[in-house]
Amino acid sequence: MGPCAINCAVLAADELNARAGVLGRPVELVLVDGGRPARRVAAEVAELVGSGTVQAVAGSHASDVRVEIVSAIAGRVPFAYAPPYEGGGHAPGVYFLGETPGRQLAPGIEWLVDTRRARRWFLVGNDYIWPRLVHASARRRLRARGAQVVGESFVRYGEATRLLDRVADTRPDAILLTLIGSDLMAFNRAYAAAGLGAARLCGALEEHGLLGIGGDGTGELYASMGYFRDLTTDAGLDFAERYAARFGRDAPMLNAHGHGCYEAVAMLAALAERAGTLAVPALDAVADGTTVASARGTITLRGRQVRHPVHLGRADGLDFFLEKPFL
Repeated sequence: MGPCAINCAVLAADELNARAGVLGRPVELVLVDGGRPARRVAAEVAELVGSGTVQAVAGSHASDVRVEIVSAIAGRVPFAYAPPYEGGGHAPGVYFLGETPGRQLAPGIEWLVDTRRARRWFLVGNDYIWPRLVHASARRRLRARGAQVVGESFVRYGEATRLLDRVADTRPDAILLTLIGSDLMAFNRAYAAAGLGAARLCGALEEHGLLGIGGDGTGELYASMGYFRDLTTDAGLDFAERYAARFGRDAPMLNAHGHGCYEAVAMLAALAERAGTLAVPALDAVADGTTVASARGTITLRGRQVRHPVHLGRADGLDFFLEKPFL
């Protein structure tokens, strides 16, 4: 995810600077590694904000990191958060561009219940806020559809593959995976190697993750995201062309998490230009209705949050076949 995310942020900055920057000043990017422990990341961001080095924050990282950053910056600068998230968490100057569980995963759950007769579900996630609240939402949805949760586990980072026997013993029809990063890849590699057959619906799988798994030929691995690089819309194709023109045809492949960095930088710029300042109260006052053109089309803030269609992708080798868009 990292190389694509950096490239997408650079592309956004380049395009803004080609149009005279933001509020007449050039956009400069300061990179912070969001994969470290949450408090360390937040402390570094707070130091950059406190010293005046940065005037806005764009994030594509886990929700536990986001929570710490929001607390650390305390509304001093705007913060655009790109990935899917668990909902709630609203604070001054925080803008959510990703999907909540009801918009991201509920349609995929419904689709698997209806088309694959998935009645028995196992829920597997890393042990932090996003998986826990996603699972709570999934339980309510499954209960309403008469489906059964036959097991649930939250695991520490690096321990996901230990669950294989437990999952297999429950004989689920489908598995909801809220694992992230290397854990998501390791679990899916081990699951496929074991020859287990349940459908797997992932909340954080994108093109880089599928490549890390080594692809999938089972026809049972699904991802639900607002953006896939295989979107053949005019907006998607245009973005892919601009990305390739800037970084080359062999650049790190586009994916939802990386593309989110483009949207986050662009949204911060759009808010600033609309308000005429980067002061948080002024940005909050104009946030509703602020729009950005991105690879998934025009996205618009409502209640400081974007609501946009998602797509259900089925892994087919190293690519995703887009089964269905959900409005």
